[in-house]
Amino acid sequence: MSLQDELTAVERSLDDLVRSVGRLEAQVGAGLEIRRVRSDTDHLRESLTLLKQSAAAGPQAGRKAAPVEMVTVSDAPYDATLWADAEDEGLGSRTGHAP
Repeated sequence: MSLQDELTAVERSLDDLVRSVGRLEAQVGAGLEIRRVRSDTDHLRESLTLLKQSAAAGPQAGRKAAPVEMVTVSDAPYDATLWADAEDEGLGSRTGHAP
């Protein structure tokens, strides 16, 4: 199956789901739970629309590689005063006394 055929099949299935939710809503009423299900189906429809637009733009449209920025880390030791009051994780304080 081609990509367009797959998208059309998903769209048909989603239409069936929306109709089923409508019938279910008629049976159980418009409570919080059914509103959440209806909201979820609306989100699915929006997501499918975005997917179809992305597929129409081309297979590599949304996959542009971000430029990699190199960060140089110095080999010089850190200033020891940065860690003066720090505790070694799992070992406790440097003085050997628990807080």
